[in-house]
Amino acid sequence: GDCVITVQLTEEDKVEDDVVFYLIFTGSTVQHCTSTRKINPGSLETIAPGHDCCETVKVALCASKEGHPVLVVAEESFQFIQDEAYDAAQFLATCAGNQQALNFTRFLDRSRPPATDVEFLDEKVALAFRHLKLPPGWNVLGADQSLNENTPRETLMHFAARLGLLRLTWFLLQQPGGRGALSIHNSEGATPVSLALERGYLKLHQLLTEEEAREPDSWSTLSHTVHAGDYCVKHHRGLDVYMLTAET
Repeated sequence: GDCVITVQLTEEDKVEDDVVFYLIFTGSTVQHCTSTRKINPGSLETIAPGHDCCETVKVALCASKEGHPVLVVAEESFQFIQDEAYDAAQFLATCAGNQQALNFTRFLDRSRPPATDVEFLDEKVALAFRHLKLPPGWNVLGADQSLNENTPRETLMHFAARLGLLRLTWFLLQQPGGRGALSIHNSEGATPVSLALERGYLKLHQLLTEEEAREPDSWSTLSHTVHAGDYCVKHHRGLDVYMLTAET
């Protein structure tokens, strides 16, 4: 989800300005309707929805004009695939509370990946997490609620702070157990907050310590949910397009 889709119109589809175009994605259990932005008379832009599973869906380009019935201009197939970022997000989601798995993730830190790789990892994995269907009751600290804050252990928040993953940290802070993870010490006595300070991640440290800290600027153009319930409506600020998602 959240990547840009460009639609090229044929000569006969280039119509007057008062026609509004929509894309409708129909999956096996979920349907998305997105508005579009006109770049020029022959091109439209919109945002790919985050889908609930990997499958091929039907996409219909629809045209709407006041006082006229909605017209289906064209139909095409669109494939949602499972990529490395999706796999990584799923792996990390199942790692919550699993000490063996979380200790394994520390190998990433020891390899000292280049900053560009870390930035790519942060953007892609955090975005995949946003569209991942987390199980009911999922918690950043794992399923074992008998553990208290004084029990030393590694957490997903330690992982994100150690590598300086700003977007993933922001996402985890919004989840159950996210704030509680900030005061958890690992076996070396480090908290996510102290790790961020020790590594010199000043923006991340600010995010973890300021109560009114805002989401990372680099996320300001992504889709944000403006209504939830039976229907989910998202607004993509960058292109100023809206997306309606509903179960079919």
